[in-house]
Amino acid sequence: MQLPEFEVGRTTIGQLVDIVAQQFGDRPAVRYHRLGIDHSYRRFRDICNQVAKGYMALGIEKGDKVAIWSNNVPEWLYTQFGTGKMGAVMVTVNTAYRSFELEYLMKQSEAETLVMIGGVREPDEYIRVIEDVCPELKDCPPGRLVSAKLPRLKNVILIGREKRPGMYSWDDVMKMGAGITDEALMQRQNTLQPNDTINMQYTSGTTGFPKGVMLSHTNIIGNAKSIGACMKLSPKDNLCIPVPFFHCFGCVLGTLTCVVSAAAMSPVVAFRADDVLETVQASKCTALHGVPTMFIAELEEMKNNHYDTSTLRTGIMAGSPCPIEVMKQVVGKMGASEMTIAYGQTEASPVITQTRPEDSLELRVTTVGRALAGVEVKIVDPESGQELPRGVQGELCSRGYHIMKGYFNMPGETASAIDGDGWLHTGDLAVMDENGYCKITGRIKDMIIRGGENIYPREIEEFLYTHPKIRDVQVVGVPSEKYGEEVAAYIQLKPGASSSDEELRAFCKDRIAYHKIPAFFLFTDEYPSTASGKIQKYKLREQAIRELGREAAAYIETA
Repeated sequence: MQLPEFEVGRTTIGQLVDIVAQQFGDRPAVRYHRLGIDHSYRRFRDICNQVAKGYMALGIEKGDKVAIWSNNVPEWLYTQFGTGKMGAVMVTVNTAYRSFELEYLMKQSEAETLVMIGGVREPDEYIRVIEDVCPELKDCPPGRLVSAKLPRLKNVILIGREKRPGMYSWDDVMKMGAGITDEALMQRQNTLQPNDTINMQYTSGTTGFPKGVMLSHTNIIGNAKSIGACMKLSPKDNLCIPVPFFHCFGCVLGTLTCVVSAAAMSPVVAFRADDVLETVQASKCTALHGVPTMFIAELEEMKNNHYDTSTLRTGIMAGSPCPIEVMKQVVGKMGASEMTIAYGQTEASPVITQTRPEDSLELRVTTVGRALAGVEVKIVDPESGQELPRGVQGELCSRGYHIMKGYFNMPGETASAIDGDGWLHTGDLAVMDENGYCKITGRIKDMIIRGGENIYPREIEEFLYTHPKIRDVQVVGVPSEKYGEEVAAYIQLKPGASSSDEELRAFCKDRIAYHKIPAFFLFTDEYPSTASGKIQKYKLREQAIRELGREAAAYIETA
């Protein structure tokens, strides 16, 4: 089926929405199974125009920052494309953030407007947080906030109809937009340039303070178009999106990839395995995104209850290393025969490499694919920076249209990430074969050095995952006075299973090198992770140091 006609590098988000609405106006755009929402692309464009006008009525100018703190509600989606039309920079806020993180992000991003819901786990949890950071809200008219901690913040918009002191309701803003003409919106939209920053994604903070990644229209539209091509996405498709919108996985690989392909979006407001599977069944979704832990939960739910997933064809598994057995089950049991693996990072808009539907299952379960169209990839020696031959492990670097404009107000960090020739240094260790397919072998900082031997956690994780009782595994290094570091494996067992150190150690014996066999097996029900599903290994390492009483060795290591 024909795809939308537009040119990457010459098209803005607002223009894209108009083009798709003109060419595919009657096709389904947004379907929320639980909420009973079913909008065509023409209706979707009209809503985005209304939202854009509302933000203009608040006095928000091109380049101003609009932060959004919410799960996958429809208003998040409308804000993404509404700001794309009127030129504000949408700043995504992690749903797990609380007062310290929110204050940091709002201050660092220089956001003047915050769009938020009342809460995710509790009805008013976010309201309590913003009132803690900005107690002045309770005593000011909407739009006139004067905050000691956040001097730039003026507008707080509460999604919904509820009235709160100092805040606009969503309905208030939509009504205000009636005073802005179509001509005024189009005039504003026409001032936008493809290379303008339109989105700021904050790195998930697995190490250090989050950095605001500045992404342009061209960055994310180009990436979305290439991602859609790898999935063979078309107006016939319907993508279930349970991954968070605040992460690039949700708002680039998910929503924007649908728009560039004129495919339908079927978001899930908050991840639950049964909600995802019900959405796939009810909306006859042909594609499904998720991190491995989501697919694991969905496969377990399917063991207990029947769901019709026969319409599934494709999707993306990404966000953290993808266990081989999980991929095989997603293809075999869920029916997603053309499921792809994608690899990248926020700084690359975010996808760098992806498998293709025509790739063999072996390639799709053992590699992260090859470079997207228009994207360069090379493997370099982490120390010298020299490019390495195929088959030799080194740091993966990438260059092309997709590389971020930089970290907001962090020129030093930007220069550290992108070298003088425009190559983004990912910090990921990889091997590239003669056909350009890459295997991610670990993070440079994740590498364990035991008695002079370099050990890569990913290799041990993949091995342990073949044990029939193991549901998931994460390997970290813990400090050792004797060896420098030793291997510790955090194990999640399958429901009803039991195991022991002795059993797992015996499983490893003679099957992997002695120095790779974990010195410690620690059993857990959950891993510390970001809201987007990325496991925070540095927290696991800190946890292991405490549990194993290795504080003294840790002091020696870092002293």
